[in-house]
Amino acid sequence: MFRLDRTDREPVPPAPTPTPAAPARPQSTRLAILIPFGIVTLLWGATWIVIADQLAVVPASWSVTYRFIAAGLTMLVWALIRGERFDFDARGWGFAIALALSQFCINYNFVYRAEEHITSGLVAVLFALLIVPNAIMGRVFLGQRLGRQLLIGSGIAMAGVTLLFLHEARVDPSGVDEALIGIGFTMVALFGASVANVLQATETARAYPMVAMLAMAMLIGAALDGALAWTMAGPPVIELRLGYIVGILYLGVLATAFAFKLYFGIIRVIGPVKAAYSSVLIPVIAMLFSTAFEGYRWTPLALGGGVLTLIGLVVALRARRPAR
Repeated sequence: MFRLDRTDREPVPPAPTPTPAAPARPQSTRLAILIPFGIVTLLWGATWIVIADQLAVVPASWSVTYRFIAAGLTMLVWALIRGERFDFDARGWGFAIALALSQFCINYNFVYRAEEHITSGLVAVLFALLIVPNAIMGRVFLGQRLGRQLLIGSGIAMAGVTLLFLHEARVDPSGVDEALIGIGFTMVALFGASVANVLQATETARAYPMVAMLAMAMLIGAALDGALAWTMAGPPVIELRLGYIVGILYLGVLATAFAFKLYFGIIRVIGPVKAAYSSVLIPVIAMLFSTAFEGYRWTPLALGGGVLTLIGLVVALRARRPAR
């Protein structure tokens, strides 16, 4: 018998080189995220004008209280219809209280008070800085890194916000003391909102039904707001003007109950940093509403700020979440 030498054997074709998989499409560019993101942005973009109208007669803390009574009851009914359970354990109730204190008490009480000292447009512009504490807390508590594209988008967007800020400062050169008080109140509100955003990105948040948890957090927040209002402003005050009542319903049902359900769902998918870009776009929306209803005038400075903000938003939203 003969034996084939190595050189006589039929050559074996090389193994095919595996084709690299296409990079996954960022979650933040999917319609399931973009549609609720757009709805939340539009709803919250209109709230600044409505909040300003709420401050004429009723003390700020009572207006906040009525808003979260309406929101909490709406979420309670929604949770019951969905069949969600309210039998939280100690950790769940602790989470609900933390969310109530940070988001539905500290955040909103200071936002309403800020609008008593500076314009609603300026508060909206300042709130775009929410991406900064969200990024810092997300890194510290969630271990989330910031990719280069996200940082670039943030830089572009913040340049746009800076231009909008400069425009607002020129249009409404309030007294230095009033401006500093309003800015200080807004910064405290930002901190409360950022704590709540990071809480919603934790595993604890995912362990409980969202609507039931939000219902309890909003009602606990309303109780805290009511206690604060009674302490600071005395017994309840209500304005029976139609615009005020409609404003409470809009703020409570649509801009709070409905919008927060969408927003916290977005946070759980794309994280608190990207979700916070709604607060970068909201000032532009708020100024569009102001153009229609308050005679806001766009200058080249404001227009440039709005365009930069939109460009930065697009760049940041297309960034992929880096590995932890």
